[in-house]
Amino acid sequence: MRKPIPAKKRVDVTPGESVRIIRELQQLSQNELSALCGIPQTTISSIETGRVNLGVERAKVLGTALHCHPAVLVFPGWQLDSAA
Repeated sequence: MRKPIPAKKRVDVTPGESVRIIRELQQLSQNELSALCGIPQTTISSIETGRVNLGVERAKVLGTALHCHPAVLVFPGWQLDSAA
């Protein structure tokens, strides 16, 4: 059995910041993202500012709408060390 590859923290980014960054990279407004995923715009705003926790279920819905894996949103800033 192979040993697990440890992950390394690369940058300090909150899950809310990761949602905002990916949303902005795709040139979506909060209203547009809300229409794509069904999460109210006010909740998206609260997630991005850290007033509301992202949570796994919301990460799944947002990940689908943003075309990324939910782990990218829940665990931002981590990278696998492929040299191990």
